[in-house]
Amino acid sequence: MSPQPSPAPAPPAVPTATYRLQLQPGFPFAAAERAVPYLASLGVSHLHLSPVLEAAPGSAHGYDVTGHARVREELGGEEGLRSLSRAAREHGMGIVVDIVPNHMGVPAPERLNEALWEVLREGRASPYARWFDIDWDAGDGRVLLPVLGGRLGDELGALSVKGGVLTYHDHRFPLREGTEHLPLPELLDAQHYRLAWWRLARTELNYRRFFTVSDLIGVRVEDPEVFAATHACVLRLVREGLVQGLRIDHPDGLADPGAYLLRLGGETGGAWTVVEKILGPDERLPVSWPVAGTTGYDALHRIDGLFVDPAGLEELNAVYRDFTGAGADLGGAWEPTVRRAAREVVSHDLAAEVERLTRTAAAVCGSAPGLALRDHAPWALRTAIEEVLVRVPVYRPYVTAGGPVGAEDRAMLEEAAEGARAAFAVPEEAASVDVVRDLALGQLGDGEAQRDFCARFAQVSAALRAKSEEDTAFYRYAPLLSAAEVGGDPGRPQVSPEEFHAYCARLQRDWPATGTVLSTHDTKRSADVRAALAVLSECPGRWAELLGRVTEETLRTSGVEAPDRHVAWVAWQTAYGMGFPYQERLVPALLKAVREAGLRTTWTEQDAAYEEAVERFAVAGPSGPPLYAVAEFARGLAEPVRANVLGAALLHLTMPGVPDLYMGTERVYAALVDPDNRRLPEFPPFRPGAPESADAEEEAAAGLPAALSEEKLRLTEAALRLRREHPEWFGAAASYEPLRAAGPAAGHCVAYARSGSVVAVATRLSLRLAEAGGWRETVLELPPGRWRELLGGREAEGGVRTAELLAERPVALLVRS
Repeated sequence: MSPQPSPAPAPPAVPTATYRLQLQPGFPFAAAERAVPYLASLGVSHLHLSPVLEAAPGSAHGYDVTGHARVREELGGEEGLRSLSRAAREHGMGIVVDIVPNHMGVPAPERLNEALWEVLREGRASPYARWFDIDWDAGDGRVLLPVLGGRLGDELGALSVKGGVLTYHDHRFPLREGTEHLPLPELLDAQHYRLAWWRLARTELNYRRFFTVSDLIGVRVEDPEVFAATHACVLRLVREGLVQGLRIDHPDGLADPGAYLLRLGGETGGAWTVVEKILGPDERLPVSWPVAGTTGYDALHRIDGLFVDPAGLEELNAVYRDFTGAGADLGGAWEPTVRRAAREVVSHDLAAEVERLTRTAAAVCGSAPGLALRDHAPWALRTAIEEVLVRVPVYRPYVTAGGPVGAEDRAMLEEAAEGARAAFAVPEEAASVDVVRDLALGQLGDGEAQRDFCARFAQVSAALRAKSEEDTAFYRYAPLLSAAEVGGDPGRPQVSPEEFHAYCARLQRDWPATGTVLSTHDTKRSADVRAALAVLSECPGRWAELLGRVTEETLRTSGVEAPDRHVAWVAWQTAYGMGFPYQERLVPALLKAVREAGLRTTWTEQDAAYEEAVERFAVAGPSGPPLYAVAEFARGLAEPVRANVLGAALLHLTMPGVPDLYMGTERVYAALVDPDNRRLPEFPPFRPGAPESADAEEEAAAGLPAALSEEKLRLTEAALRLRREHPEWFGAAASYEPLRAAGPAAGHCVAYARSGSVVAVATRLSLRLAEAGGWRETVLELPPGRWRELLGGREAEGGVRTAELLAERPVALLVRS
């Protein structure tokens, strides 16, 4: 009788590493299941799945949830998820699922969202009305639906009643009982909703949305019944053991993130949970949140920053300003640019949200005891709200009306209010700023209006920060595109080794199980694209020379000029960073960039002639004959790019925290902003000995060594398997010890030990290193003992010359023999 194979060990409660799979109808649970053996061989402990609940048909991301009661049928339903979970367990892996508590999709047809359908049919009397964050009073008891292509009068011909529902193209709306036989104009006025021109969303919308996306409606998970209904399926999957961990999408959109996370942690029994919290440069995650940490954008910023040369960046900034001629507040300088963007967003894109805050503040003033807050004019309250909001330096405060206020939140809002007073010519009118400050701090009581203002102010603050920085200023201020990344600080992207070590030590002490990332479904450029772009901070003069050459060549060969110098700069940097700028991928990314920047065209006010000029330039220039000059330039930087790619990967995989790999990033992965970074994956995505593949062509075009994908894969496998086989070296009880080299090139070496058992060594600013004569006599003192380098087999002990340790590759991963 043959022996039975031993069962795979259960996945650890805390992942050693996760692997993000972006599920969609073209890549359902069954496709993920086929990839399980390969992903297990990499060394990850958990699959990290994008949202798995019902979503809008065809959704490529799943964040437009339409139903919380069941697993998405387009992905294979609950049976498909159960099969994937079984396959993962057979290979010793668990599953982490992304959940979306903040909002639901407003689909077409609307009936796909049953809860919303009932609200539209029955109005505020519906038992589902409590689900959604709707300001019924602002709409005279009706919810605005900005879905019409033109004004209502112009669209009447496209509206009709069929089968007891109101139809408009792909949309279907329920009818209020007893209204189905009314004439169309009367029927429209009799509903619990108001169909309107889509442009009215900016000023008239009366439901909370996700940022400025009107087809994502805010959900009130602060209501216990709503929490229970919207989380029942996911919590059941956790309790049954199908899901072992959770990623929480956009907690800053919630009325009270801390209270939500406390309840969630209690319901899951403390399952490993990370939150998509974007931290400012000096911001700290609230210690009261019962989570393992963030999804890791703070780590991304620190890793990327190591590979930015401060001196070269200053020169690159000067080249950028000279080439583009950008005004200080229109992309020429970071602080003025982000301030202007914030003012534009708060007064334009978020006008409806600010109007709601103004009405609420006025209501509080009108009902305050003793008439103490009367005579604050709405315009003064509105101005005060806008002026305080644009000065909030992080996503939001964490305050509840009538509750305690943390010292950091108090100081932040006091400082914002102090600056806001300057907007008032009459000092007495500036007193409205004090009202807004106290409401935002939750210090004017805990009545309904006060609670509403306190929560909504924080929610609007988060939306403002995201829209004005990540979705506007990041696209306007472009000297080094790799610096404009989620969680980053484009005004100061560089991070010194000392800052990096201090950050890692703090993670190990306070958040040892936090998530860390380099690429996600939301990054504007993948890690390897950013690694290539960072090299430009080491050679700004060479970049300036190339820019002049390709500008002249584009004009000479095609007679085409860029419609403006800003888009030319962005296009050429994107082409260089991307490696092989396929036209069908480059053009959409550029069009998205110029619309987000909003300097000449926007998503809602598109300038067709300008966008056509952008496309003509992209085809003639970065995707045309001058591409070969860019490829030649890239070949000259292949080794510094290799050092950055491998260095960033090694640090990510060995630093404190739980590394999350985005699909395909274990090898060279060049991707731009979504939807480019959500292309369908193929597993295994790397096949040694297949140079004829499109991926090899992409590497060759970028001037990267043909073997870099295999080299990165070997590094990734070695680090992940170490984490899986020796979790104690990297987990909560582990240690982090910086190692400092000595000698003329010591600043180019970033090294540390984990628990005295693993040493990671990476090269930073390798182009500058080579120009200065290499490592020379630089020595790295290893911890006591004999060490074996996993990638090359070399053994070392004591003081080792970095020139010898890093002779074959720019990184080293050593374990104690």
